[in-house]
Amino acid sequence: MQTFNPATLPANDNVNPYAFCVDLNGQWFTQKGKMIAYYGQIRFEALSAGPLDQLVAASFHSPLYAHDWIVAQGQGKLLLADRAFDVNSYDLDAGNLTIRAANLLAFEPGLELKQSIIPGFLTLIGTGRFVAASNGPVHFVEPPIRVDPQALLGWADCPSPCHHYDHSYMRGVLGAARMLFGVGGSSGEEHQFDFTGQGTVLLQSSEVVADSDTMLRDLEGQISSLGAPGLTRLQSVISQRLAAERS
Repeated sequence: MQTFNPATLPANDNVNPYAFCVDLNGQWFTQKGKMIAYYGQIRFEALSAGPLDQLVAASFHSPLYAHDWIVAQGQGKLLLADRAFDVNSYDLDAGNLTIRAANLLAFEPGLELKQSIIPGFLTLIGTGRFVAASNGPVHFVEPPIRVDPQALLGWADCPSPCHHYDHSYMRGVLGAARMLFGVGGSSGEEHQFDFTGQGTVLLQSSEVVADSDTMLRDLEGQISSLGAPGLTRLQSVISQRLAAERS
């Protein structure tokens, strides 16, 4: 079994399929809880720290997720992992990539992070490297294709997907709730994301998502735009859904 030290750890590469080593010399954005160890002089700052105002203003444009992220700064070897999921790094060259928020572990400040219009996803724009986790190996496929929402990791340089619902999914008393949220207890055979146009779609080799809290946060962020009639309707839909889950 190999024993690592600062000299033998890889630089900006995988230690193994489940851990990645950032050769830090400056600053990286990292998701909270994804650092497992580090060598060197590294400190971690919340995005609200005053000295980071200029960096955050230039690179981080997703207020709903700001409390999930910190900035690692200094010099050393920073080890990242996520619950023994597969971890890989990817390079963007003047690109545009949208990824499931819970799976994005870290990114260089040369990239800008924005909130996707698809709940639970974030978009990276520009040139730089980022690190992401997946439940199993990642597969790259071309549109047109329909994808199980839980197997979808992200997409690059192509239009946002549309929801596709089969007839059986639309029937029943909970149809309104499913249409509203775009999620539910159905399988991928009943509800898919439909991709068309040019680009690349990233699939993980599992239908188990890393975290569902990110979608809830996006939905909570949209509630502020609803008036009393919309909130009343939403309350009714949620009540029906809760009743069905408890039965």
